[in-house]
Amino acid sequence: MEYALSAAQADEVLRALSRDFTVCAPKRFPKAGRYSDTDIVRYDRVEKFSDIVWETKSDYPAKEAVSPIQQTLFYFTEDEFRESKGPKKPILLFARPCDIHAQRIQAKIYAGNGGFEDFYYTRVRNLVKFAMMECGGGDDTCFCVSMGTNRTEDCSMAVKFSAEGMQVQLKEEAFLPYFQGMPETSYTPAFVEENVLKVEPPDLSDEGVYQALKKHPMWKEFDSRCTSCGSCTVACSTCTCFTTRDVLYGDNAEVGERRRVAASCQVAGFDQMAGQRELRPTPGDRMRYKVLHKFHDYKARFGESHMCVGCGRCIHRCPEFISIVETVRKMSAAVQEIQEEQSRAQAGAGVQP
Repeated sequence: MEYALSAAQADEVLRALSRDFTVCAPKRFPKAGRYSDTDIVRYDRVEKFSDIVWETKSDYPAKEAVSPIQQTLFYFTEDEFRESKGPKKPILLFARPCDIHAQRIQAKIYAGNGGFEDFYYTRVRNLVKFAMMECGGGDDTCFCVSMGTNRTEDCSMAVKFSAEGMQVQLKEEAFLPYFQGMPETSYTPAFVEENVLKVEPPDLSDEGVYQALKKHPMWKEFDSRCTSCGSCTVACSTCTCFTTRDVLYGDNAEVGERRRVAASCQVAGFDQMAGQRELRPTPGDRMRYKVLHKFHDYKARFGESHMCVGCGRCIHRCPEFISIVETVRKMSAAVQEIQEEQSRAQAGAGVQP
């Protein structure tokens, strides 16, 4: 069923949905941006049509509604501990196709990583239903088409927003009562067919090429460019790195709560081990780890798409204007250079290609 709602009718439907769901969507927070007198758009609970920011891509991804930046895991005292409570209501999450694909990737990591299931993630994720927000093409940092994340059918409804209201296509009959009496229409969701940015990740199936790429000097460029601030990974739709932190109540070190806190592989000290040794001590080492994880390691492990969904938020948030697309292009050029060197070496040794 398809419906055409005015802004007032959309408010009515959202009020009805809010009685049974926690409705989350991109929301504007005035004067909360990273620069003076700027806003920020991130996911939060919404209750009316005007709360939803649909004209522009959110600064932070939809994953905040499922795996918050800070999350209490359990409370403890000297004698016992108690798990934190999960959501009381199911979550209706308004998200663009790339963010819905990102949740599929996160589920692979949290809920299917070597047979271990993260209880704190799955208890929330199992309550999530998606309302797919039709995307008008994103902005000049998006490259979802290249990553194959511009389309999705994994949603309970599809929505197209406008200044006048919204058009809705229901895909799940359970939502029909919320739209009872609303004007019907004919609506088929459209998907982005082309982005300004395009990228083609290199083929790294050859182990020799892959190992040589790890040592390529291109990564040293980031030793002077990257400040290791971690902005790219906090804004990433698919990153899952976290650390844990105990918050103590008063002076008693045995009473408090343990929190999971979002962390970043790009921040110095993230991989520090006993003896103060770091596996990736330089910005270039950390950048190599992140990029290869997004464009090789995840796919090699889970046998499906790359980990990057092309949302472009890392490009938008980087204070040094480092583009993941340009980095992948440099990586492709490095791979070609390595392959040519290997071919020359084989020819010099009389080895048939």
